[in-house]
Amino acid sequence: MPTIRLWGATAAFMGTLLVAWLAHGTGVIHNDPDRNIYIPNNLTMPLQVKAAYDGERVFFRYRWPTERPHIYHDMLRFEGGEWKRIGNSTVGPQPQGIYEDRVAMLVDDGRVPEFDRYGGFATVGDHMRFFTNEATKEAVKAHPYLGKAKGKEDVRKFLPATRSDPADWASVVSEQELAALRDAGYFLDFWHWRAHRSNPIAKSDDQYVSDFRYGDQGEGVYFTNWDAENKRPKLMFDPAAAGARALRWEDIESNRLGFDDVYYLREDTAVPFDPDHSWQEGDTIPRRALRPGNGSHADIDVAGEGHWEDGYWDVTLVRAMDTGNPADDKAFAHKRIYSVGFAVHSNATGSRWHYVSLPTTVGLERDADIRAVRFEGASPSWDQPWHVITLFYPGQVGWPLLTSHRHAGAERMAEGVPVRARHTPEQLAHYGVEIEFNDAIIRNWIWTTIAGVLLIIGFGVALIRVSQSDGR
Repeated sequence: MPTIRLWGATAAFMGTLLVAWLAHGTGVIHNDPDRNIYIPNNLTMPLQVKAAYDGERVFFRYRWPTERPHIYHDMLRFEGGEWKRIGNSTVGPQPQGIYEDRVAMLVDDGRVPEFDRYGGFATVGDHMRFFTNEATKEAVKAHPYLGKAKGKEDVRKFLPATRSDPADWASVVSEQELAALRDAGYFLDFWHWRAHRSNPIAKSDDQYVSDFRYGDQGEGVYFTNWDAENKRPKLMFDPAAAGARALRWEDIESNRLGFDDVYYLREDTAVPFDPDHSWQEGDTIPRRALRPGNGSHADIDVAGEGHWEDGYWDVTLVRAMDTGNPADDKAFAHKRIYSVGFAVHSNATGSRWHYVSLPTTVGLERDADIRAVRFEGASPSWDQPWHVITLFYPGQVGWPLLTSHRHAGAERMAEGVPVRARHTPEQLAHYGVEIEFNDAIIRNWIWTTIAGVLLIIGFGVALIRVSQSDGR
């Protein structure tokens, strides 16, 4: 009888261990749109980069894989007698696939020390848009600077020194201090190519990051095609140029329109919207209208054309090395080394659901992660090898978290130890996921520990009783 009890206790103990092993970690990590959480199937992806310059212009070429190109973005569909928006930014992939692919690059010339060491993490602040604890629209609109002076409704990228407390989005320093920081070069140049909002007109959006993510001075390369007062588009397709006043929804839904078709609305091929036209169910007009842009905001061009072929996007951007706009752009110079950070949006994702890189160096005919090759003639030969960068999903990891007691490496950061010295992209991707479920993981760990201790105690009691029975 004691032997049977011993074998029974052992079987129960081993069975419980097996169940715990098989169930370990399950039920914690899952998509939760109500908390702005969506975890991509792949936590990393490759990005290939080359760079070249000729003394006047600098070129960056990007190549990355995606199953199919997403070139539609933000549409207005006539439905039930009303114009309804389809394709706005959502949690994770846009359900109908109507969100454009994008590649972006942050550039610094050494005057943003946090970026040189920690890359894009330095731009991710408190209560960011689409974070679980995002600031409310009402709170941002009520802010004396961001809301009332700048007309913003959410919190986007900003640099730590633009806040008196970097862990508090609302603690924006004075406008005089912001101006002084920008004059000192404490901002990041932001190259932002979009498959719908810029590629068809061979342009890239040109922005910068300081206390917010702003467009450069001048007119941007797109604007919103929406008459809020009358709740309808401002512009429609010119039927003489496009053959119709609108697209058909079934063509968008089936992904029938490709690069050689009219799927975007250009200001110069559009006419004022005709409210008296007999609009049909499913008529569709892009909510963004494209234009050439001007001033500093239109400094970056697409060299050739951004195109997708055989599972890869291939995009080359070109800009004057020195645009003459030092408050908006970082000037490139022969033999200098710069820090850059990359991001890619794919598979119809927007907002924070992107893949990002660790800080990477670019040297103009200098040894660096990416060596920009000097060339002569009309365009680069591109015969140098690609530099392959592993991009990773960053989750909701930002500057306030990384510099707090919740981050074990905060002391090393305070000492200025770069992130690349301590972490790989793969590690950071998993850390990003863990942080999104930190509370649930800790709670499960506590309960697992308690259950394990009780199991060991129970097994010990069983052994003692068996030994006592044997003694009798």
